[in-house]
Amino acid sequence: MKKLLIVSSLFFTALASEAQKKTADLTIIYDAVITTGSVEPRLADAFDGATTTVYLKGHHSRSEMVSALAKFTTIHDSRTGAGVVLQEVGGQKVLIRMTADDWKDKNRKYEGIRFTPSSETKMLAGYLCKKAVAEMKDGSSFVVYYTEDIIPENNDYNSQFTNLKGLPLEYELTQGKLNIRYVVSQVSLNPVPVSKFDIPKAGYREMTYEESKKGRKN
Repeated sequence: MKKLLIVSSLFFTALASEAQKKTADLTIIYDAVITTGSVEPRLADAFDGATTTVYLKGHHSRSEMVSALAKFTTIHDSRTGAGVVLQEVGGQKVLIRMTADDWKDKNRKYEGIRFTPSSETKMLAGYLCKKAVAEMKDGSSFVVYYTEDIIPENNDYNSQFTNLKGLPLEYELTQGKLNIRYVVSQVSLNPVPVSKFDIPKAGYREMTYEESKKGRKN
């Protein structure tokens, strides 16, 4: 009987420990650093010195990239798969609506991404982080440092890390010919206001995802 109680106690302690790792409310702030040159100086200027803030609350997510030249915001609902992208560049404000299929198309390059952990670790924002190499189906790869101490309930907030078993606190991202490294500067587990995920009803010129794709090609 005593052995049974000990086993049960260990079992429920393990479950409690696992539950404690997951969080519904989370705010992460990253600093962006350009790690490669670019033939497009304006694009580099738009990202260098920028900060990216990610807000998570349940199935809602909001990512804001702010620099001296531009602001890009993505709001996504993992329950429906739909989202919007808000762009503010040179005084122009554009709202791009995305269906669940649009969201999948936009993030198709991350489908099947695989993470291979290594024994290398580092401390970031007070959290022990493991190094992993991510390999994508196009043959490209990037490095990410992630902590297992915090696991978002919503692992669909960023398609780049859906398969990652933890929270990325440092990672690389290729934007055109730019290689950008994002390094965490702050992590908060405080409740995130629901209003963070409200979609503006005015002040933006609206377009569809398909219209935005045609604009990029032109």
